[in-house]
Amino acid sequence: MDLKNKLNSNNPLFYGTTYHKPKNLAHRDILVKYEKIPTIICDESKEASQLVAKEIAEKIKDKQQKNELFILGLATGSTPIGVYSEFVRMHREEGLSFKNVVTFNLDEYYPMNKESVHSYYLFMHKHLFNHIDIPPENVNIPKGDLEYNEIYEFCQMYDQKIKSYGGLDIQLLGIGRTGHIGFNEPGSQLNSNTRLVVLDTLTKQDAAREFGGITKVPMRAITMGIDSIMNAKKVYLLGLGEGKAGILKKTVEGPISEQVPASYLQLHKNAQMVLDMGAAMELTRVKTPWLVDTCDWNSDRLVRKAVVWLCQQTKKPILKLTTTDYINHGLSDLISDKGSAYSLNIKVFNDLQHTITGWPGGKPNADDSHRPERKNPAQKRVVVFSPHPDDDVISMGGTLIRLVEQGHEVHVAYQVSGNIAVSDEYTNRFISFHNLYTNYYDSGNEKEKEQYEKTIKFLKEKKNDEKDIEDIRVLKGLIRRMEAKAACRFAGVNSNNVHFLDLPFYETGAVEKNPLSIDDVEILKDFLRDLKPHQIFAAGDLSDPHGTHRVCLDAILYALEDIKEDDWMKDCWLWLYRGAWHEWDIDQIEMAVPISPEELYRKREAIFRHQSQKEGAMFMGDDSREFWQRAEDRNQATAKLYDEVGMAEYEAMEAFVRYYP
Repeated sequence: MDLKNKLNSNNPLFYGTTYHKPKNLAHRDILVKYEKIPTIICDESKEASQLVAKEIAEKIKDKQQKNELFILGLATGSTPIGVYSEFVRMHREEGLSFKNVVTFNLDEYYPMNKESVHSYYLFMHKHLFNHIDIPPENVNIPKGDLEYNEIYEFCQMYDQKIKSYGGLDIQLLGIGRTGHIGFNEPGSQLNSNTRLVVLDTLTKQDAAREFGGITKVPMRAITMGIDSIMNAKKVYLLGLGEGKAGILKKTVEGPISEQVPASYLQLHKNAQMVLDMGAAMELTRVKTPWLVDTCDWNSDRLVRKAVVWLCQQTKKPILKLTTTDYINHGLSDLISDKGSAYSLNIKVFNDLQHTITGWPGGKPNADDSHRPERKNPAQKRVVVFSPHPDDDVISMGGTLIRLVEQGHEVHVAYQVSGNIAVSDEYTNRFISFHNLYTNYYDSGNEKEKEQYEKTIKFLKEKKNDEKDIEDIRVLKGLIRRMEAKAACRFAGVNSNNVHFLDLPFYETGAVEKNPLSIDDVEILKDFLRDLKPHQIFAAGDLSDPHGTHRVCLDAILYALEDIKEDDWMKDCWLWLYRGAWHEWDIDQIEMAVPISPEELYRKREAIFRHQSQKEGAMFMGDDSREFWQRAEDRNQATAKLYDEVGMAEYEAMEAFVRYYP
């Protein structure tokens, strides 16, 4: 299955029309005037990974023809997995050999046993080395199980071994949100060597998901130094996902600074950035393409984007923008194309005004020519897909309540169990309650007591990298179900309309999931064909290209692609919301649902029903706020943006964009 080329050019997930693609070398020089490192932008993360893999494979084959070794520096983490998958495919299907390749990995946690599920040794063998023909003696990975007094000598030997091969032919890099390459955190010097480092708090927060909590992430790591990276003959830095967009802008367009170690690559004679559209979103030629070249202003979305940007630059509402404002901020060609500031302002003002609606399911008996949703049928069957058992109320709780109150038949479908996000301590509390309850009523039996003792013993003796046994996973899943049902009940959703799909890709018992399969898609197809909804809401938060949200959306899109010829699909609209971390930009929003103070309070109460995620949720990321706080702040920020550009002032807003299957 492959979604490539499935995205419509008018779709907000497809960013290709919002930036200039070079027509020739001279044109490219114009477009990249803000960029200090050569940068390639790909539409999809898969395309970016394949491009890097192909480039490296060609260099490996060149060396093979000369009967020479190829020295390759490798990275770990989610970013390079696509490159390694492509290497494995090339080896199996195209006969690409790695017998002449010598690899040096960038880093390893310390202390870390190489057999641990968290070790980069295991990671590399799982994703690459076990599937290709590289000689084991050619693989070099920093050792995380050294005695402390052995580290300094090992690091010196590691650097010396790289030099003995004449340095790295190619170094593959990812980038952390601190700007680290390898584990060279802010403050790392240009001449730094392989060494033991202390991990930045943000780096540990990013790793917390894999370790099951930030307190379980090692404080230190052994990393190849900046010096060895900079001495590589060629460097590829692969950047994927919106979460990396901010730091990549600093890396590519900002000054060289030890606070952004990746910015040292501006000094490298042969460094190449390869980004997907999410990662490139903050670059000038993507975010504000009118600042680098003349734009084709036929796209209403691009026009709106430029006008909203101008409002933010001038701190003026739309209807107060003047011709001088446009000219002084590099938008004179927009005025020339559209005729006058007055007519342009009116058009964009009306476009934004028409996105606002208090009727997310459509307003019956109303003129819907300028409304985001159609009026018929007046009462719709609505499916709200929620990747985890709380994304529905966190991301669109106010809209969910409104849909129910306005008489629509609302179904909520939870795509995965979410069991891995329930802490052991919280689970232990439920087990203890059950044991006390059964003993109080003297209804316990030997089998129940045996089960209780088994689960308590497991949780007490559980190791950091140990998977939960099936009984524990089932219990954690039941906790999430109970909370989801309580939240839906509070929102007014009929209990018969709450569905738990438990897509199989998620059920690994570990943070790393299985690839999306036909079984996952078939579950969704059967579910949709059974309900035949008029309206679908789904999570469109793609900031992590390897995250559950992305996989859940892909599953929905695959299912819709397969059933798009069904008669009922001709009258089915798909709306995308975003998660607890990001919101759609105001220029992208196609439906904005105002939320009153009372409705915002009700939304908060629905989120509170997810108690396991309120008390020390395991995957909070770098944001210490609870999910209800994130949601309220985000919804209020959206309302404030609408207010600042001249719309009516609301307490909060939930935002959606429409996807066209």
